[in-house]
Amino acid sequence: MKNVILIGFMGVGKGSVAREVIKSSEYIAIDTDDLIESMENRKIKNIFETDGEEYFRNLEKNVSLWLEASVKNTLVSTGGGFYKQKNLKKIGIIVLLDSPFDEIIKRIEAHPNAAKKLKKRPLLKDLKKAKELYKARRPEYLKLADIVVDVTNKSASECSKELLKKVKKYA
Repeated sequence: MKNVILIGFMGVGKGSVAREVIKSSEYIAIDTDDLIESMENRKIKNIFETDGEEYFRNLEKNVSLWLEASVKNTLVSTGGGFYKQKNLKKIGIIVLLDSPFDEIIKRIEAHPNAAKKLKKRPLLKDLKKAKELYKARRPEYLKLADIVVDVTNKSASECSKELLKKVKKYA
């Protein structure tokens, strides 16, 4: 079983879909942001505020190298910018969870923990800038993806089923 790498814009639902996938498959799941927070013993928001984005991206690089060397049969949920790691294709099958920007924001705002979800995503503080970032990243996500799952108006469970079906065909 190959690793599956979930990419997509922040807040698109990578973590939620990952939790559903592990319920109905043999995959285990890890989250690159969680790994980084554990390595640093502090939150992503704090890393950005204290050491900046460049430092954070270097931590992502270290995690990507570890994933390539050490991880098998795993679903890897990534941070929104993790897709830029040069060795991503060597780690596993890349699955883009895709949705229009406004739908992502709507989904986050409708979540019971909306304030917490927005707070932990420092790049979503300025929605105009975030939308520009989305517009810049989306074509890169699409180019890199082996598989695309449109998550718009679908539950995490529905997305999980679609993802597993497509991965099975692809592998």
